[in-house]
Amino acid sequence: MNKKPLRIVLSNDDGIHAPGLKVLENIASQLSDDVWVVAPEAEQSGAAHSITLDRPLRIRKISQRRYCVDGTPTDCMALALMKIMADIKPDLMLSGVNHGSNLGEDVTYSGTVAAAMEATLLGVPAIALSQSTDGSDLIKWGTAEHYAPDLIRKLMAIGWPQDVLMNLNFPNVLKDEVTGVKVVKHGLREGSGDITEWHDPKGKPFYWLLSALRFNHTEDDDTDLIANRDGHITITPLHLDLTHYETLEKLKRHF
Repeated sequence: MNKKPLRIVLSNDDGIHAPGLKVLENIASQLSDDVWVVAPEAEQSGAAHSITLDRPLRIRKISQRRYCVDGTPTDCMALALMKIMADIKPDLMLSGVNHGSNLGEDVTYSGTVAAAMEATLLGVPAIALSQSTDGSDLIKWGTAEHYAPDLIRKLMAIGWPQDVLMNLNFPNVLKDEVTGVKVVKHGLREGSGDITEWHDPKGKPFYWLLSALRFNHTEDDDTDLIANRDGHITITPLHLDLTHYETLEKLKRHF
């Protein structure tokens, strides 16, 4: 008996024209012929899990199974799963491939992770993929493209709970220089970044937040930060239940 083909939906936070989305399409094409794209019309980096409530959203069909939305990554997944693909729900959602890593506390800011989070909340298994860079124009997309298909196949074969999403980060090395794959927790950088102040032509101050650009890594070896720095592909399962159960039980004893 023939196995039902995998139906996959893709999104990102870098926008419909991002090079990383093209890489993700190449990855998905190795897994299925039934691949859909619903991505933001413009870059939404740092949008986190924000949803648009104060204006209507528009869907633009670019070609068969390829759409863009004038909203956030969360908006894209909500419209993809509740409108565009409402007739037949996808089997898998892939988000990325993000231009830059989503390690440590990045996951709380990332629109890439948020798109996967929204898919998870709507009942579709989801994986966020990010390619680490050094800030230069030379991005090693080939590393993610080479390793991702087999990693996704393996993750799908293993499976994971409905309230969990997978966060994959590929190191800033060529594919032949990858030192391995590590399953690790997400870490926490030290320091708080910076805020730069400038003045507009009328002399009024404005500010550029750089708080997400923390560079001082924790030295906890069992984290995505250290493993990725050392050339490993990292896999981190992220749980959507944010409850801290130890504190929950402590508070229950007092209230």
